[in-house]
Amino acid sequence: MSQYVTQLSWSLGEGELAYGKYSPNHKLTFSGGLSATMTSAPDYGGDARYVNPEEALAAALSSCHMMTFIALAAKAKWKLTGYRDRAVAVLGKTEDGRTRVGEIILHPVTEFEPGNEIDADKLSQMHERAHRYCFVANALSCDMRVEL
Repeated sequence: MSQYVTQLSWSLGEGELAYGKYSPNHKLTFSGGLSATMTSAPDYGGDARYVNPEEALAAALSSCHMMTFIALAAKAKWKLTGYRDRAVAVLGKTEDGRTRVGEIILHPVTEFEPGNEIDADKLSQMHERAHRYCFVANALSCDMRVEL
C-alpha cells in the first residue's frame, strides 16, 4: 500500500510549559514541501489566522469526497465543469465525556455544462457512492453527511 508522510515541528520558544501559557502554534510540512502553520481551535487558545486540526480534518474529507465524486462523474461521462464545498466540523462528546469531532457536514455545489445538468436523485446517489469510496470517509468514525 501507499504511504503519505507529513512532518510536524513545535518548539516551546519563549513560553512556559504550563497550560494556557505556551503557544500551540506549530509547523506542518507535507511531502511536496508545502508547509502550513497549525494551531489549536480559537476556542482552545489557538490563533484564528492559522489552520486547526478540526478544520484540516473537515478539509481532508471535503477534498477526498470531491476527488472521488469527480472520478465517478468522469466515469459516468457527466459534463461536470465546477465543484465547490463548505465543510463544517462539529465538536461533540462521546458517551464517556471525551471531546471529539462528532460530525462533519459537507455542502457540495456542482456545476455542469448548460443543458447537461443532473437531476437531484442521480446527484444524491453519486454523492452517496463518492462517500462510500472516499478513503478519508472510510477512516473516520464520526457521523458524516452530505447536504446538497
